Amino acid sequence: MHAERLAERYARLADEGPRPRRVDAALRALDIAVSGFFLLLFSPLAVLIAAVIHLSSGSPVLYRGGRVGRSGRVFTMLKFRTLRPDAETRLGPYWGAELDRRTGAEVTRLGRWLRASQLDEVPQLWNVLRGDMSIVGPRPIRPAFFQELCEEIPQYWQRLVVRPGLTGFAQTRMGREMSWAEKLAHDLEYVADRSVRLYLRVVGATLVRVVRQSAAAVWGLVAHPRSRHESSI
Repeated sequence: MHAERLAERYARLADEGPRPRRVDAALRALDIAVSGFFLLLFSPLAVLIAAVIHLSSGSPVLYRGGRVGRSGRVFTMLKFRTLRPDAETRLGPYWGAELDRRTGAEVTRLGRWLRASQLDEVPQLWNVLRGDMSIVGPRPIRPAFFQELCEEIPQYWQRLVVRPGLTGFAQTRMGREMSWAEKLAHDLEYVADRSVRLYLRVVGATLVRVVRQSAAAVWGLVAHPRSRHESSI
């Protein structure tokens, strides 16, 4: 695939870049501890969610999407499926505001609840535990979009120095409406200044943001439910 060849090209640049720091071992240990703890904590709920998805609409229970990871290696990112079957095929050519608009029409009823509570992200803890991702880092991106962004922003490959994150510095500072260049600036700030203290600070800020946003979003769904003719899942 062209996207894989592109990933290999930027893998060489990332590998030729800064060597791993001693703090990276400590951050990896935190990743294992945090992801393992939350996987155990959420495992009963995760089994229930998987069962409801399967009973309502069958397989697949999980969304599996290719993402560009550290050193340009493409990995399979996991999420609970929140869209109608084959939505990825229909949404594939789009990104940015157009992707957001079209995705809204594909989200299922259960998917709306999972996204509002952000429980659809729970399977990514497995990606963290196995080493594909970190708890904190630049958010992973699709290979095809990575190619476009590298052409538009030559420094974009520098985010490959670390593992992509379940949350990131950019996500705690700005919204999705900000430009990719602005998000990259915050991602590179984390890459340059990464430490245990900054890692824990981002995790803490993310927990507060998730609780607030999830509560507001779920309340909005309760207060303003959509038509009952909407798909059940």
